[in-house]
Amino acid sequence: MYYKGVYHFFYQRNPDGAGFGVDKMVWGHSVSKDLINWTHLNDAIEPSCAGDINSCFSGSATILPGEKPHMLYTGLIDDKRRQVQSLAIPKDPLDPYLREWEKHPQNPLMTAPSGVEEGEFRDPSTAWQGKDGKWRVLIGAQNGNEGKVILYRSDDFVNWIVDPNPFYATKGTFVCECPEFFPVYINSTNGVDTSMENSSVRHVLKISYLRRHLDFYFIGNYASDSDQEKFISDTKYTETYKDLRFDYGLYYASKSFFDYSTNRRILWGWVEEHDSEQDSKEKGWAGLQTIPRKIWLDKSGKQLIQWPIEELEKLRDKQISITGETLPSGSILEVKGITASQADVEVLFELPDLQSAELLEPSEVDPQILSGEQYASRKGMIGPFGLQVLASKDQTERTTISFRIYRVVDKYICLMISDPSRKFEYVIETRAH
Repeated sequence: MYYKGVYHFFYQRNPDGAGFGVDKMVWGHSVSKDLINWTHLNDAIEPSCAGDINSCFSGSATILPGEKPHMLYTGLIDDKRRQVQSLAIPKDPLDPYLREWEKHPQNPLMTAPSGVEEGEFRDPSTAWQGKDGKWRVLIGAQNGNEGKVILYRSDDFVNWIVDPNPFYATKGTFVCECPEFFPVYINSTNGVDTSMENSSVRHVLKISYLRRHLDFYFIGNYASDSDQEKFISDTKYTETYKDLRFDYGLYYASKSFFDYSTNRRILWGWVEEHDSEQDSKEKGWAGLQTIPRKIWLDKSGKQLIQWPIEELEKLRDKQISITGETLPSGSILEVKGITASQADVEVLFELPDLQSAELLEPSEVDPQILSGEQYASRKGMIGPFGLQVLASKDQTERTTISFRIYRVVDKYICLMISDPSRKFEYVIETRAH
């Protein structure tokens, strides 16, 4: 969140090791003035009361009118892993770094309602105010194999009443984690406050499905003053490539916030690395945060657009340029002079002839299938072409970022494949320059 000129990043931390803390998790806390350079502070929230004695799990910040930050979070209350929701507020609201937090004396404020498993009831969202002035918050839940997002309402942010009808539910998905709900402008790339509700916006519901370890989102219509308050999404969850996702790599448990200083909505996600447990112990950490992204609604209204925040350009230093190169089929062009461990790459491939693009039937346009080895290793009429990064001299180790052009009925589509496995047994070739 952004508060009094400072960006705050609260995160799950195991104080006793690099892996997930089975017996104890706390809230780590870091601050920044520019979203690039971060300073670690002391842990913000630790187990200390009946509402969180076994662990402090995930939650979200809401800034109430008058610049009053409130933090709803999940607590574990016993060795049966029962989960409840509690509230913490800053001890000194005048401190822009929010170094100390106090827990509300009425904690826990919410316990699992009927039809929700006590051990699968967690991750309160950022709250928003409806047109009636009541606060709303979403909590992820499960009942059997049904995943649920539960809606609560409150007049004072302390006493919460559950809506008996799930805000959203999906069969066969099991628990919904880290739900997010926010508006996006229809005709602007600017962000908007979470409580905005009028004809200029649509709403986005994001769910992290633990069973798949992926983040999905739904765009739809929402009205807080209808007879039965509900979110009606344009699409349903199908467990196919048609479902909307923020990212197709290792990306989970994302959270967004409205940065009112720049009028943008910023999205951040967590990457669970594929390192072994021993690797994590030797490094001293497990998992990392992705590059922050600005998000907004596409002009079509059918998906979100995202782009790395502009502050990242501050990290750019030495520039290396290559222009006007022709790449014959099967060629490899080495970009020399890059010595940094990270590089920001802008590349433009000119393809003068698209008529020869491979024709696909509409039923074949599943990007995950097309990215599979059966398709990816096959030479196409246009592609694969692209980049090999972090490559060894003999190309046996590399991360491949490739593109292929296809023709579907009366339009062309570009498929981008990012393969970090370094196990593909083919060399990128070009079929056009």
